Amino acid sequence: MNRVSATRALENALRRVGFVYVAGVDEVGRGCLAGPVVAAAVVLHPEKAIPGLADSKVVPRDEREHLCQAIRRDALAWAVGSSDPSEIDQINIHQASLLAMRRAVLALAPLPDMVLVDAFRIPHLPMAQRGVAHGDRRCSAIAAASILAKVTRDRQMLDLHERDPRYGFDQHKGYATPMHLEAMARFGYSPVHRRTFRPTTLFDTID
Repeated sequence: MNRVSATRALENALRRVGFVYVAGVDEVGRGCLAGPVVAAAVVLHPEKAIPGLADSKVVPRDEREHLCQAIRRDALAWAVGSSDPSEIDQINIHQASLLAMRRAVLALAPLPDMVLVDAFRIPHLPMAQRGVAHGDRRCSAIAAASILAKVTRDRQMLDLHERDPRYGFDQHKGYATPMHLEAMARFGYSPVHRRTFRPTTLFDTID
């Protein structure tokens, strides 16, 4: 995927028609076999540009870390929400992703008056919102949220690796890589694995 810098065009247009706090929201970890799904919400400062914001998937790890620091320092507001594996198993990954995003939005202070969401609309938000197709590539606030969520979740997966190094969470962050599938076939599920979500390549013998 080629890297394209996100812009503030949509956020600026919304501010011109009267919205003051425009938040971008995104989540990471939706397709993983282990660990939480993590969402972030970010309201960028209109007078403090953060160069280099783009979809977290195309930003190198070291640069993501630097951008995350800049977002935390310069944004008007930011917040993170998550849903853990047990909750994912109870309500399914789609609903858990929406819940994590809603938690992130509602943790912002001040609350936004407009929310821009990558692809989805979030149920039960008490403010205006708009789903933006490919928002993490197009919209700076959503790109910032994707970076904040990605860095936060990666750090959590490193912590989980420290507690239980058998699965190699430091390498694959919970995604269904051959290394991860081999470890699951050998050791079975850990307490941080999602038991209701598995790819077709995962053997039925894992329990």
